[in-house]
Amino acid sequence: MKTDIHDLCLVLDSGVALVVVETYEEPRVLQLMTRLAIKRQLALFSWAITTGVQRLGFGIDLDQDQGFEKPEAALQLIKQSPDPGLYVLCDFHPYLDDEPKNIRLLKEIALQYDQLKHTVVFLSHRFELPPELKRYGAHFELSLPSDDQLLNIVREEAANWSNQHRGRKVKTDNRTLKKLVANLRGLSAGEARQLARGVIFDDGAITIDDLPEINKAKFTLMDMEGILSFEYDTAKFSEVGGLERFKQWLKDRQSAFLQNDQSLDQPKGVMLLGIQGSGKSLAAKAVAGVWGVPLLRLDFGALYNKYFGETERNLREALKLADLMSPCVLWIDEIEKGIATGLNDQGTSRRVLGTLLTWMAERTTKVFIVATSNDISQLPPELVRKGRLDEIFFVDLPGVEIRRSIFEIHLSKRDQDCQEFDVQKLADITDGFSGAEIEQAVVGALYSAAAEQQQLQMHHLVAAIKGTSPLSVVMAEEIQYLRDWASQRTVLAN
Repeated sequence: MKTDIHDLCLVLDSGVALVVVETYEEPRVLQLMTRLAIKRQLALFSWAITTGVQRLGFGIDLDQDQGFEKPEAALQLIKQSPDPGLYVLCDFHPYLDDEPKNIRLLKEIALQYDQLKHTVVFLSHRFELPPELKRYGAHFELSLPSDDQLLNIVREEAANWSNQHRGRKVKTDNRTLKKLVANLRGLSAGEARQLARGVIFDDGAITIDDLPEINKAKFTLMDMEGILSFEYDTAKFSEVGGLERFKQWLKDRQSAFLQNDQSLDQPKGVMLLGIQGSGKSLAAKAVAGVWGVPLLRLDFGALYNKYFGETERNLREALKLADLMSPCVLWIDEIEKGIATGLNDQGTSRRVLGTLLTWMAERTTKVFIVATSNDISQLPPELVRKGRLDEIFFVDLPGVEIRRSIFEIHLSKRDQDCQEFDVQKLADITDGFSGAEIEQAVVGALYSAAAEQQQLQMHHLVAAIKGTSPLSVVMAEEIQYLRDWASQRTVLAN
């Protein structure tokens, strides 16, 4: 809190009349403002629609029967007050939309700052100053607890549990405790305490199995309304057939990403280019699964908004959340659909690209990008050049040995004994099939067997394969062009 008070003092010294604080920690901010008012010997007042204007700490008394619960009346009071003061307006955001008189009153308060020294603090979960007021305002962010403070919070909750259970100790180990603290980064003290309490009071233990639940709960607290989603079920590389070069590449960089090795550059991310159904999305999930970090999926479809500037704001908020969730993997699926340059979107795609490139260049957090694409020709060159991402991998159609592995994976996942089938023959007759098409052949064969009330047999699989027209045949020219292009410009993932 000492750092917050120091920073707020700097804001006041800069002569800013309007201060925006976006947070859910209203009691903490009011406590902070009280300490600041005492330090600066300022009168302090708060306003809410339910209570009107109230004095906090010290200052002149107000007549509570004058209707100051109305927003306009509260602003008139601030404007007319002759003494310098701090005024905290709680949840004032609804009263600036289509309210020109309130906007004008705030502007007049700001214009009189040199004479009256009134500072208005807008306290809300989300707040955007209207264009008329932006030049008079500043945003202030509360500091987040350090690792030591988070560890103390966990220990306090462990002590509380122990006191309620006759002195029994919470079961954990130092490695898991450190990982828990790392996963609580980016949360406020109250939020971190809430999650730590939930883990400990569940069973009196902090285990490695609790960490995915912590990450999911953390993400829920930072809800992005569908723009950024938390992928709870991440794959294992044992579920991914082939991609041996890509797997080795990730293995070589795992420790550099997860540990603070100053001698190595932190891995930035990869582009997975390939044919539809070739396993790019599954590989993206597997990166998070193998590294043991959260997987976040950015949905460009939900990102775009018809209002000018909102799309870029949505992207900035999503990237900010990814930073708070670090270390994590950020999966941008079919990235060309979101930032392909075009002439029919009033420049939105270019602005989105600029926002993304700026974040990629300036971020210092451990966010590993896995971008997947079916058509890299639609992507701007400034995104795919070396330095933005570490490597571009091409995920080609699987060869015969990889197809055999894929059949074994999908048969085993469905409780089928691979020894009962001629898997080599299945691999031989599926030349040109993608991994997704092989999976669907297995699924289709199981449906056929169930309809005949039989166990799955070889002829069911062969029939399903013969009834499939793979994409490599349906779109042969387009796929061959993509393979030719990638052969000289990318690294083969297989």
